[in-house]
Amino acid sequence: MVITDKRIDEGKAFDWGKTSEYYAKYRDIYPDVFYQKVADRGFCVSGQRVLDLGTGTGVLPRNMYKYGAEWTGIDISPEQISQAKRLALEAGMDIDFKAVSAEKMDFSSESFDVLTACQCFWYFDHAKVAPEFSRILKNEGRVVILYMAWLPFEDEIAGRSEELICKYNPSWSGGGETRHPIYIPDVMYDYFEMVDREEYDVKVAFTRESWHGRIFASRGIGASLSPEDLASWDKEHRAFLANVPDEFEVLHYAAIAVLKKK
Repeated sequence: MVITDKRIDEGKAFDWGKTSEYYAKYRDIYPDVFYQKVADRGFCVSGQRVLDLGTGTGVLPRNMYKYGAEWTGIDISPEQISQAKRLALEAGMDIDFKAVSAEKMDFSSESFDVLTACQCFWYFDHAKVAPEFSRILKNEGRVVILYMAWLPFEDEIAGRSEELICKYNPSWSGGGETRHPIYIPDVMYDYFEMVDREEYDVKVAFTRESWHGRIFASRGIGASLSPEDLASWDKEHRAFLANVPDEFEVLHYAAIAVLKKK
């Protein structure tokens, strides 16, 4: 599904379906602490029904399945959902995945204890989804928003790779990250209150091939470039990576924000 949003990449079109196979293979990269911080707060655990918004290939529900929650995952991209279903089936996990956007979901009122949104919260039409999030959450329900990004000004490999993304996609708006709390639009506070947040550093291990795949499976590259530009980027990025160790760590920061239903 082609997406255009003037808030993102100056309105340049992108399509997660173009990169779903790479996303499934290379974007399951969050370290254990990323999930443990959610479970330690008492979320996404046994006895809870959880809806993962913008689930992509189901990275969050698959990795947190062991904590015992009952999971549903939704995503606007049918290709992403297809990969999510495949990976869950291969792992023997009972997760209900649906291809639908957060703006068009139609769950019953008070269906879920927790809503999660990992690496996707800024894509939503918050004026539309805020009341729906409140409606489908049970009393005292929570929205758990998660994020992780490389730090290009502090990590040389991340910085150089980001330069190449910008070279081939100058309108890409995903770069230049520094540590900061997750931004919550004002309209969300009409229905929710912030009850917890944290930001912390993590080092994520990669090989040359997995880092190349991770960059390919991004909005700025695989989801949006023409085949010609993609081939040129692929050649140049591989040439850069030929000069780095085969195994390395990339410095990231991660963040969590927890909203409580009013």
